[in-house]
Amino acid sequence: ERKLGLRASSTCSVMFEDVRVDASDILGTVGEGYKYCIKILNEGRIGIGAQQVGIAKGCLDVAMPYLMERRQFGDRIANFQGMQHQYAQLATELYGAELMVYNAARMKEQGLPFVKEASMAKLYASQVAEKAASKSIEWLGGIGFTRDLLAEKFFRDCKVGSIYEGTSNMQLSTIAKIMQNETSPSG
Repeated sequence: ERKLGLRASSTCSVMFEDVRVDASDILGTVGEGYKYCIKILNEGRIGIGAQQVGIAKGCLDVAMPYLMERRQFGDRIANFQGMQHQYAQLATELYGAELMVYNAARMKEQGLPFVKEASMAKLYASQVAEKAASKSIEWLGGIGFTRDLLAEKFFRDCKVGSIYEGTSNMQLSTIAKIMQNETSPSG
């Protein structure tokens, strides 16, 4: 398939028509397929969050050396206070996203309820990755808009983070629903 991003990952349609499955070949319990799918999606959100953290780190890995090398007005771009605030803010947000992903993974591994945390981690990590990708292109200037560096690839690859394994709006709905369930109504 021709995709915007994640071009190294194969994507294809699978269609089943008039398929019959023998009872001995059924995986799991009949009628529980939806539950299995949701469980897989909930777990997969941690992995998507980790993927998005990796993309955001890649953006900084590409942009920071350039900011340290490129000079304007007799000084490195990285030394300008306005630029320092931007990359320090992004690094802080990236650290927060990474901790959220690790925490969701830890909770899942310990058998604790983790769906809210996985949704939060995926949501936030995808937001941070999009910001990192956009900022890295800006910071790299004209070269960031070319295919000479990985910035444009990261920009394309991160967009799907807000779509698959549940859109960002679905993550917000999931988080809100769990928060409501966690809050007992009084009276």
